[in-house]
Formats: sequence, structure tokens, C-alpha cells
Amino acid sequence: MNNWDARYATRANKMRASEVRELLKLLDQPDILSFAGGIPDPALFPKDAIRSAYDDHLGEGADTALQYSVSEGYKPLREWLVRHMASLGVACTIDNIIITTGSQQALDYLGKLFVSPGDTILTTWPTYLGALQAFNAYEPRYDRLIPEGGNMTPAAYRNNAQAAGGEVKLAYLTADFSNPTGETISRNDRVKLVDLAHELDIPLIEDAAYQALRFGGENVPSLLALDIEREGHIDRTRVIYSGSFSKTLTPGLRVGWVCAAQPVITKLVLIKQAADLHSPTINQMVIHHVAERHFDNQVAKARAHYRERRDHMLEALTRHMPAGVTWTKPEGGMFVWLTLPTDMDGAALLARSIEQIRVAFVPGSAFHADGSGRNTIRLNFSLPGADTIETGMSRLGALIASEMKADKKLAS
Repeated sequence: MNNWDARYATRANKMRASEVRELLKLLDQPDILSFAGGIPDPALFPKDAIRSAYDDHLGEGADTALQYSVSEGYKPLREWLVRHMASLGVACTIDNIIITTGSQQALDYLGKLFVSPGDTILTTWPTYLGALQAFNAYEPRYDRLIPEGGNMTPAAYRNNAQAAGGEVKLAYLTADFSNPTGETISRNDRVKLVDLAHELDIPLIEDAAYQALRFGGENVPSLLALDIEREGHIDRTRVIYSGSFSKTLTPGLRVGWVCAAQPVITKLVLIKQAADLHSPTINQMVIHHVAERHFDNQVAKARAHYRERRDHMLEALTRHMPAGVTWTKPEGGMFVWLTLPTDMDGAALLARSIEQIRVAFVPGSAFHADGSGRNTIRLNFSLPGADTIETGMSRLGALIASEMKADKKLAS
């Protein structure tokens, strides 16, 4: 039998299965009430518009739609994105945009571009699990990024990185309705983060997957918009904006984009040429067709739909969670973050939850680069309906209460 483990590159040791992707397999079990995946509600997908777009592009223009294309991406889609970014306060040209196969590919490319083994990545704890997976292949270490401030100065970050044998190479975070916590970073804290990136002379990756899904509170400028405001031109900025159509139109076509200074885009184009040449042309053409005609309406529908789901979940949590459990109250996105009593383990709770009450969620430690946060869990509210939310939170609240009671007995 071949010993494949001895033949893999050292980076393969950093590769781990996604707890979220594994939990999604539970969706095939009809009795499971799942609050695990960050999955858009397929009832919102603009199926008719997508079908019409495919029909149009597989007509007279099929030769173009089915052919190889440029690595930068479909030009009309990039031109639409220039207008879209302008609506977010980001002045740019098509030379500042590359189309990627979902925003996940963008994270992988950015890790490949900036991180050498032993280098340091700054990220929030918790943070998006998929980002950790993408970056781990490039063998980094992590240091904690605290957007609201803390004791870590730029010099302290540098010293920690150098002591570990590398440099601080990038910072990463979701500023709007974070996955997993649902929290949003204030304007003042965003300005501090942009300042930190300039002081450290590092890229700051802004994962904007959920930015369009605001259904409460006031809009906050993107990190890239604030950096342009500071520097006067996108080509002098350090923020790299990663966007996606997955949460607004559909995830299945796998279309995302990066908006950044032109030198960064030029390097990303080279990486894409070596990786997959270009994202599927026809999918880009279809996304452009649908975005041009339906984007604003789709976003409005998604906001109203997810606001209602969020409200159902917050109300159900208030009714069913025992004292000692707290949770975030997101103004958008798809997630609520629960903090359990300090001695309760989210992974152990999940095992009992699946076995006893058939409710799935994601343990919070998966989102921490250092494996901490064991007494936290993530709940998704975008996919389950009101009845599922009510039943699931009732069951979960009762289970947590029984666990707390058992722990109290053991302690006494």
C-alpha cells in the first residue's frame, strides 16, 4: 500500500475538513433541524431570470459564451461592478477588478500572493472558517486582531511576528455582519483598522460577502471607501475588497470579485492564469445579465426575507434560552452567535444535540485560529423557516438548560 502521507507537501498537514461543510451533509437527513450552514434560501434565487439569461447567451452568442476568455473576467460584468463599487463610495476602473470563482477563490489567491511559511496573519477571533482554511495551506501563524482596540501596537505585532521567524503579511476580517458572529464594525474602528494597515504596511482584506444584506441600523462605509477617502486614489490604498454574488443572487454559479489597487490585480491575474485560466465565461455572462436587470430588487427581497427570519430567531431565543446564555443581535447577514456558560463545550453539546434532539449548529471553536471559544456556537437563520426556528430553539434551549442543571449538580 502506498504511503501517500510521506509524499505530501508540508502544507498538506495544515489542511482540515470544514466542520461546516461536513455538517451540511446532515441536510440529507429529513429529521434534522439544521442551523449549521450559511446557506441562502433558494426561494429567493431568480430562477426565471437565470434561465432566460442562459437561453439568451446560448443562442447566437453561444460561441463566445462557451469559449475560453480573458483571465481578468467578462468585461461587461467588470464594468457593471465599477458602477456598483461607485455606489459604495469606491471610485475605480475595470483595471481594479478581477472576477474570481466565488470569493473563496479570492481568499486562496490572496494567501498565495502574500503569505510565506511562518508569516503572521492578523484576524479577529472568531473569524470566517473558510478564510482559515484558505490561508492555512500557506503555513502562517495567527495573531489576534481586535478592531475596537487593545494592547497590541503595530510594534508589538511586528515583534511577535519576528520572534516567530516571519513578518506580519496581511490582516483579514469581515466588517459587516461577520460570519460567524453577525456583528458589524463601527466607522471609528474601521478607521483605526485602515490606519493600522498603513502603519504596518500590509494589505487589509475586507471580506464583504454579506455587505448588501443590511436590514437594520445605518450604513457604514466600507474599509476600501475609507481608505480611498484617506489616500485619494484606489491605487494608493492597502484595503483589498472581496465581493460575491453568492448571498445576493445565487451561490451555485460561483462568481465573486476582487477590487483593489491595480498592482495587486495584476498579480492576481497571473495567479488565475496558472490556476484555472478564467472563471466560467457563461456563468459570468449570466450573472451580468441578471445583475443588470434584477440586482436591486433581489437585494431588497433578500433584506426583507432575512429580516423576518432574524426576528423569528431572536424572539425564539428570548423565549427559550435559559439565563446564562447570551447572543448577538445582528443588523444584517445570516448568523446569530451564542455564548454558553464558560464550562460548556459547544462540540460536546452538538454531539448530544444531534443524538437527542436532532438539531444541528456549528461549534464556535472552529472559527478561532487558536481553537479557543469552546463555549460558543453559531446559528444560521437564513434557511430555516419560522416553524423550524421555533421548534429548534425550543429543543436547543431545553437541552442547554438540562446540561447546565447537570453541571451544577456535579459542581455541588
